[in-house]
Amino acid sequence: MQSKGSNNRLSGMVVRSPIATLMLSMLATMTSLYVAGRLWQDAQNRVYLGKELDRITGQGQSAISVDDTLKIIACREQQKILSALEMELVAARQEGFVSNHLPEINKTPPKKRPLLIIGILTRFGRKSERDAIRKAWMTTGTALKKMEDQKGIIIRFVIGRSANRGDNLDREIDSENKLTKDFFILENHLEAPEELPKKTKMFFAHAAESWDAEFYAKVNDDVYVNIDALGNTLAANLDKPRVYIGCMKSGEVFSEQNQKWYEPEWWKFGDGKTYFRHAAGELFVISRALAKFISINRDNLRTYAHDDVSVGSWFIGLDVKHVDDRKFCCSSWSSGAVCSGV
Repeated sequence: MQSKGSNNRLSGMVVRSPIATLMLSMLATMTSLYVAGRLWQDAQNRVYLGKELDRITGQGQSAISVDDTLKIIACREQQKILSALEMELVAARQEGFVSNHLPEINKTPPKKRPLLIIGILTRFGRKSERDAIRKAWMTTGTALKKMEDQKGIIIRFVIGRSANRGDNLDREIDSENKLTKDFFILENHLEAPEELPKKTKMFFAHAAESWDAEFYAKVNDDVYVNIDALGNTLAANLDKPRVYIGCMKSGEVFSEQNQKWYEPEWWKFGDGKTYFRHAAGELFVISRALAKFISINRDNLRTYAHDDVSVGSWFIGLDVKHVDDRKFCCSSWSSGAVCSGV
């Protein structure tokens, strides 16, 4: 049995239920109006944003949606990330952690690679020979620069330092270089006749680091070189990535100390005492890949008594194309030859 108080509460709930329904309806209506207003405002914002983007970019096209705008913003953020990565890639490449064969990201066209670096190995007290070369085929001053720019051939005299560092011998070379600007000085090499194989190795190693050329040539300072003939010959070998070009020979290994061409390690060349095939030392050429190989492995490459034998030994176990070109035989001048002894 319900009390009178309970009946009054139930009566009040019944009376207030239509009011509650009305309140809910009003709340729903206001919410709908609010949502519609926000949708209309968003639509207006989209139009405004599109017009602002058109005005800023100068495109003058129809309004761009917010989604498209966000895509543009995302692209710009990606561009910032790519720029930062490009800077990191350049830094990594400079430190040697990234291959130089990776495609470049920037749009700057690569600088044309020189065709040939010629290192004329010279010594102290040979200024007259150097001057003769300058007059005969190397040229000087603007003519030398013109050869570099137009033919892509860079020529330098290669020399080390005196045992008495900073003495008259060094000062004379520095003074000559100040006038001619045609020396490639190996600061860490001791200039001595018995150190010629190491000097040749250091030349190729440092030249590969200083210039990214197609070919590198070693020449003695008593050799005349036909630059045009040499350039034409090398142009015909551009399709060979690992090429070793010269006047190939193989001679006797001398085991007696009193002999002029004595080889201290003669026993390594077998019972026949004959050198393997290698290019004569007056002039020979190697490709960029081989020069870089020497540069990377300089500390582990063995040198023998003679520089041409030493260089030939480094390529015995490699996949190298040996080109025996008789035009490189400087001891016998012939039509079309690229060199001649003087």
